[in-house]
This record gives sequence, C-alpha cells and structure tokens, in this order.
Amino acid sequence: MDKMYRHQRYFYDLTRKYYLLGRDKLIAEMKISDGENILEIGCGTARNLIILAEKYPEANFFGLDASAEMLKTAQSKIDAKNIKNITLKTALADDFRFDKTFALNAKFDAIFFSYAVSIIPPWKESIENALENLKTGKTLYIVDFYDQADLPKWFRKLLTSWLKQFHVKYPEELLPFLEDLEKKGIGKLNIKPLYKRYSVLIELLKVVK
Repeated sequence: MDKMYRHQRYFYDLTRKYYLLGRDKLIAEMKISDGENILEIGCGTARNLIILAEKYPEANFFGLDASAEMLKTAQSKIDAKNIKNITLKTALADDFRFDKTFALNAKFDAIFFSYAVSIIPPWKESIENALENLKTGKTLYIVDFYDQADLPKWFRKLLTSWLKQFHVKYPEELLPFLEDLEKKGIGKLNIKPLYKRYSVLIELLKVVK
C-alpha cells in the first residue's frame, strides 16, 4: 500500500473527488452525538474525518489505514487545520481492536468504510471485524462503487478498466454477504443505490451483542 500511495497521496483528493461519488451523502446521513467515538476504516488522507471533525467538534474521530504514507499526508492536513479530535493509526482493517489499537475502553459508536471495501482484499473479514468493534444498536456504514446497472454499457466497461489500474473492483458478493448477515440476525440492513447505481450507500444496524 505504501508503494502504491507514496506519490499518489499528493494528488489523491484532487482526482478522487470526480469519481468517489456519495461520500458527502454518507457524511450527511451519519447520526453523531457529542462524546461519541467514530471510526473510519481506510481513511486515506483523512478527507472525510476532517469534514466530520469540524462538523462535530465535541465528538471523537479515529482513522486507520494500511498505508503509513497516506497517514503522513492525513496528519499534515489535520495539523494544518489545528484539529484536535482526530486520532490516526496504521493498522489492517481485519486485524484492529478498539482497545489494543486505539486504547479505548468501549467499542465504537459508528464505523464506516468510504470506498475502502472495494480495495481491501479480505473485505469480508474486515466487515466482520468492524462489527466486532461496534456497539450493539449502532450502525456500520459503507459507501462504495455499485454495479452501474442503470448506466450505459460502454461507461461500465470504461470505469471497470480504469479502476483495475488501481486494484479496485466492486465485490459482487458484497450485498449477498450483508443480506446473509441480516438473515442470521446480526444486523438490520438498509441499501440505497446512488446516481443510477454508480455507487451504493449501505447501513447495517448491529442488533446482536
């Protein structure tokens, strides 16, 4: 990951804003209260965390990423804005712990993936680990690429080819996997296709202890 983002981190935000659609929709729909602990998995340059931290200055935000290089850029952006309620850690999505990684006494009040599931090879294990680190009655959010079924075939082909260069691929098993978790009684699922199924916003309310 460091090899991939060592140079990309300098222009990542500028380029991604044109095709990582739905991130601001996710941020707008998250329900956050003062004192809560919110985690972004695959936080990259901390773009989302900075928006949230400025919007909710009395909440606590945490970010993890497998790339230490990306987190260098993220921390410099946070420091430049003098934001004090964001903590970053280099960690793997399928291996972090709320207590060991972030020294917290309780699980998170919300966890979200923003265009991270499609780039994490062990995405199933990462989602399961996120749920393990989430309080019961709280929500796991995911925004990512969808199947683009309502868009022209040529556009889908072009997008797929472009994303492949960055090792990004929409996991077709994602929704069946989440639906299976719902059937098992682990969570209550809400799926919202966005922009003619270009992307999808997913909410999974954890209902088991």
